[in-house]
Amino acid sequence: MDHFLYRDGILHAEDVAIPEIAAKVGTPFYAYSAATLTRHINLFHEALDGMEHLVCFAVKSNSNLAVLKLLGDLGAGMDVVSGGEYRRAIAAGVPGNRIVFSGVGKTRDEMRLALTHGIRQFNLESEPEMLALSAVASEMGVTAPVTVRVNPDVDAKTHAKIATGKSENKFGIPIARAREVYGQIATMPGLKIVGIDVHIGSQLTDLEPFRQAYEKVAALTRQLREDGHEILRLDLGGGLGIPYERSNDAPPLPIEYGQVIRETVGDLGCEIEIEPGRLISGNAGIMVTGVIYVKQGEGRNFLIVDSAMNDLVRPAMYEAHHDIVPVIESAPGVEQERYDIVGPICETGDTFAKERDLAPLAAGDLVAFRSAGAYGAVMASEYNSRPLIPEVLVMGDQFAVIRARPTYEEMLERDTIPAWL
Repeated sequence: MDHFLYRDGILHAEDVAIPEIAAKVGTPFYAYSAATLTRHINLFHEALDGMEHLVCFAVKSNSNLAVLKLLGDLGAGMDVVSGGEYRRAIAAGVPGNRIVFSGVGKTRDEMRLALTHGIRQFNLESEPEMLALSAVASEMGVTAPVTVRVNPDVDAKTHAKIATGKSENKFGIPIARAREVYGQIATMPGLKIVGIDVHIGSQLTDLEPFRQAYEKVAALTRQLREDGHEILRLDLGGGLGIPYERSNDAPPLPIEYGQVIRETVGDLGCEIEIEPGRLISGNAGIMVTGVIYVKQGEGRNFLIVDSAMNDLVRPAMYEAHHDIVPVIESAPGVEQERYDIVGPICETGDTFAKERDLAPLAAGDLVAFRSAGAYGAVMASEYNSRPLIPEVLVMGDQFAVIRARPTYEEMLERDTIPAWL
């Protein structure tokens, strides 16, 4: 469920009409619903009710400071994968003891940053990283709380580019070697074991891979405790999918996911950490774009819009589907036309959708890309020297620009021409 609905034939974000936002900020832009973000994070709290837990929002899915502050004020922790994301979480007012640092390539500078300002735990991904963190923590005279990310060799049955839990993926340490690695950590200065971490991929629409992975984690927990290690937390990752296509069967609900957690690891007495991103922010955002031209092609019509692959790269990168709807609802019974929906960038890959049926549209009309709140703005670029598009947050009948569109002058001023040219 989201809060982007038609009222009197006009698409609204909560109580704000989309054309009202477009008139103020221009197109294209992203709009996020505070009510949807709130509802989605609360669904995870309800799913884990009665279990000690922390919901750590995956900052990589949407890193806008206003979004992070809203979720942090609701008690969320943050899952970060870079020093920049860590700084964003801190700037949004999230305390270090609610920030988990993941990622395969943490640098020593990033380690120092987190150890200086506070960290809940580092999820270690390799033995070289373990050695580096031990050295940094020892130099600083502090102790770093750590888990080891284990790779359970479970096929998440998702897109190959976002699967992370198979043996050929770059993530984590093979679960078969986990006891050996935990034994090493226990002897190293500056490190303190607090739990186990696992994450098998993103946009999962089947609970069985979660069950398989968590059963392996449960068995490992018992083994590590027998070895004398204190396992207090289980970081179970994120990855629960969302319905990008309204016509498709809905993915599992958070309450069903929570039941898998209870059945697999609920008897271990561990605090549960989860790292959802897409399910919290995905359907909480739309991208709104304007039609520039309707072009009659050979055997097809092209809807040329003012957004492009640099603004929303998921269709070009992942062949991803986004439902696309007119901002002004078509009248009942209007015969639809078939369009290829494309942007202005000079690449064939700048195509959002092919052969989509929509009511007839004309230059100046607005359309909205649904489910664009995750991996939309965060993956955008200034390719073709196109300014990053604004982000807007809506709460009830209010809206605010939470990231402004840069001017061309601001873009150009970031470049420097050497004096010798």
